[in-house]
Amino acid sequence: MAQLTLESKLKLRDGNEIPILGFGTYELEGQDATNPVKAALEAGYRHIDSAEWYYNEKECGAAIRAFLSEADLPRSSIFFTTKLQSNGKYDTVKATIDRSLKACGLEYIDLYLLHSPLGGPELRRESWRAVCDAKKEGKLKSIGVSNFGVKHLQEMIEAGVELPVINQVDLHPFMTRTDIVEVCKAHDIALEAWGPLVRGERFRHPSITRLAKQYSKTPAQVLLRYSLQKGYIPLPKSKSPERIRSNTEIFDFALTKEEVAHLDSLDEYLVTDWDVTTRP
Repeated sequence: MAQLTLESKLKLRDGNEIPILGFGTYELEGQDATNPVKAALEAGYRHIDSAEWYYNEKECGAAIRAFLSEADLPRSSIFFTTKLQSNGKYDTVKATIDRSLKACGLEYIDLYLLHSPLGGPELRRESWRAVCDAKKEGKLKSIGVSNFGVKHLQEMIEAGVELPVINQVDLHPFMTRTDIVEVCKAHDIALEAWGPLVRGERFRHPSITRLAKQYSKTPAQVLLRYSLQKGYIPLPKSKSPERIRSNTEIFDFALTKEEVAHLDSLDEYLVTDWDVTTRP
């Protein structure tokens, strides 16, 4: 396994690159997002994950622009993701993309995702067609999906459309989703973990605390390292500058193959927020 660092990137199937550690902003609404995003960028994160549904695209974009100005860095140094809240008709989705681009105030969006498969096959097709066209227009660099299950991915594969470069789902030792992972790997679709820390619900699990003690790390750091070694892109979130920094300190140790396999064995299909991967 290649030596990973905070600066490491993963090449996506479209040739673009994405930083392997991102900063999640779910539940950081409005002004509550500004300071954490600023702290994350100052701590070395170069990948910020937002969404229309998070109601913080404007604040995330403002924090990014301010940081770029202060650090005298080009727009290309920050990878910004946002997502379509609701699948809809072609024209509606095109307009929504334009609103997100205006809200963040950035020149383009690095990664744009369908936030869920909800709405049924027809609206998924319409939404994806609009997203593909916005990419052709240069508004979006890379495009993908979130919370898509095997059925939804197979639907796209069988339709012969441009495939997503990423599927962002809930992935951690207690929700391994081996079926979704298998399909994504077979079609070179990268995986992002939107709940890599299990929302703190398993920080006291004996296997997690044992590894944390063994490596002199926090439970959060063990979980993030697991995610990296599985080849996923974790998106930890925190309001605390201290924990934001701590979550980057995961490149000076490595779990063994046996330890990763043991963590895989802890799967209990633990839903920490929502699960729409099996919806029609």
